[in-house]
Parts: sequence; C-alpha cells; structure tokens
Amino acid sequence: MCVVCHLFTNLKWFSQNLDIVDMTSSNHLDIKYQWDPSRDGDSAILTPTASVRIKRDLLEIFKDPPPGIYVVGDESDIRYVHAIIVGVMDTPYEGGFFYFLLKCPADYPILPPKVKFMTTDAGRVRFNPNLYKNGKVCLSILGTWTGPAWSPAQQISTVLLSIQSLMNEKPYYNEPGYDRERTPGDAKRYNEYLRHETLRVAVCGMLENECHLSIPPQLVEMMESTFLQFFDLYTETCRDNLRSDGEFYIVSGKYARWGERCCVRERNSRFQNLVIYQVG
Repeated sequence: MCVVCHLFTNLKWFSQNLDIVDMTSSNHLDIKYQWDPSRDGDSAILTPTASVRIKRDLLEIFKDPPPGIYVVGDESDIRYVHAIIVGVMDTPYEGGFFYFLLKCPADYPILPPKVKFMTTDAGRVRFNPNLYKNGKVCLSILGTWTGPAWSPAQQISTVLLSIQSLMNEKPYYNEPGYDRERTPGDAKRYNEYLRHETLRVAVCGMLENECHLSIPPQLVEMMESTFLQFFDLYTETCRDNLRSDGEFYIVSGKYARWGERCCVRERNSRFQNLVIYQVG
C-alpha cells in the first residue's frame, strides 16, 4: 500500500473513532476566530510603554531562554513576534517545530497579544485540543478560553511557556470532559497519531516549508541545526512505529533531501538513504 493511501486510511480511522481529532461542535471550536496576520488591518500606533515593554520581554528571553522556545522579533514591525516551540522529549510532539506568530496590541501589556498557531498543514491538522487547525490557541490568559485572565505582569515568555505546557505527555486529557478515555486505548492511539503528524508536518513540512510560511531565517537555521541533533530521535521513532505495526515505507525526498542539504559540510552519509516512518 502506498504511503498516501495508508495515511488516509489511518486518518479515516481516527476521524471515525476518536472525536478529539476534529472536535467541530460550536461548544468547542469558534469557527469565527480567523485572525489572519497577513490581513490584519490594525494600524494602531504602539504606545511608548508598549514599545519598551515588547523590547524588554524579548531581551529577557534572549538573556535567559526557556528550554525549547525560540523567538525572533519581526524586522519590519515590532508588534509581531515569531516563535518556535520545539516539542519536549517524552511527549508525542518531541522534536517537532511548532511555529507561532504573536502580535502585541497598541496598549500592550494592558491587553494580551494575539497568537496564531501556524503549523497546521494549511489548516488540515489539529495538533492538540487547545491548538485548533484554524490557528486558534485556546488559553485563558489570551482570552480564548475560560480561566485565569491576562495580567500586565505577564510577558511574552509567559504565553509561550503556557502553550508549551499544553503540549504534554497525554494531550488527549486536555479536552474538557475527557478525564477518562471514551474507548480503552484512545489516549495511546491519539498519541500515535500526533507522533506521525509531528514527523510529517512539524518536522518534514516545516523544514521544506511546504505551506510557504514567513519564517525568519534565524529560526530556519535553528530548525536545521536541531534537525541534525535530533536525527537519531527521528529514526528511532520510525523504528518504534515499525515495531508496533510491522510495516514501513520509504519516502524519497523529505529527510534524505534535508540530510544532503544540511550535512554537506559534515559529509554525513547516514542521511542519504533514510527509511521513513510508517503511520502509527
């Protein structure tokens, strides 16, 4: 079976058997939330306080960066901040590159920044009960979910650390009402789905930039170097999927191209013929 057919077979199973993969009821998904940074007509001028505060927030991150969180200020508009969260080890997101775009309002930090999740395979993948495929980030401090509200004492790093905490070992249980599995094994199957999509979308797709995202070059360089560091992790994940399912597929292109492109200086031949993962 070709990898594409196998992928769609697997996704069909998840959509039929695991509601959390695409929770589209009005109680859980605000389909009107479509903040698109490229179409944002907000031209309000930052207050001097906001401008100073944004710079201070970024400086504090640069001086003491939280593990797995990388930020770059936008070169043309200080209101925008680009961030990538690298998936934490021992979670289904491990080694993935999850890109977020933040926009600070004119009166920041009185109001929280807007945040859009960009690693969605062009709106096709929902990576978490709190990270919708339309880019919405459900977080109380952003005003997009119930719970503790934003405080001006909080910072850009607060937002990113809160998002990182959502990408935990068992994200199935993030969804309200899912404190127990609906069907035994659902949480495990959901993690397998996320591991696959992390490799497909948040590693391969991000390195290839298949969705033509405007990722700053500093973050692209970080992804390339991290890819090399995590290479053994990616291949081990592939082998784990092979052991659990008994099938594997060779995907010509993706990792092999990145191995050739990123490792030419290191002459690392192990990238030349890489067996890629099977859908879990």
